[in-house]
Amino acid sequence: MSKKAYTGLNIQWPISQDILSKNKTIETRTYPCPEKYLNKDLILVETPGKNGNFKSRIVAIIRITSCFKYKTKKDFYNDTHRHLVTKDSEWAWKDKEKWGWNIIIVKTINPPQAPSKRLGIKYTNDLTIKL
Repeated sequence: MSKKAYTGLNIQWPISQDILSKNKTIETRTYPCPEKYLNKDLILVETPGKNGNFKSRIVAIIRITSCFKYKTKKDFYNDTHRHLVTKDSEWAWKDKEKWGWNIIIVKTINPPQAPSKRLGIKYTNDLTIKL
């Protein structure tokens, strides 16, 4: 078993589970994905959010294959079948622009692993996992 360092992307549960099940293929944010993370292996760090009863954990290696800006609120909601954000969601379209990040699962980490260090809000650099 080898260890490798990755950058991690925090995604709250249960949204993380929608990604793992491949029901959600677009992560939405109010900012574009930094170019340095496009097409690179990243760790999906599943955080408990408001309803999870667990500590943050590493559940997959993912890749963001592309990033795009939604031009209108209508375009955003026409894409609900891919990002799963509804008008009554806390992540609904508000006054800020919305970006879509195409996500694919490279490898699931089973069982999940504890992060090797304290997590940041959005990204965590140099997380080590056992493969």
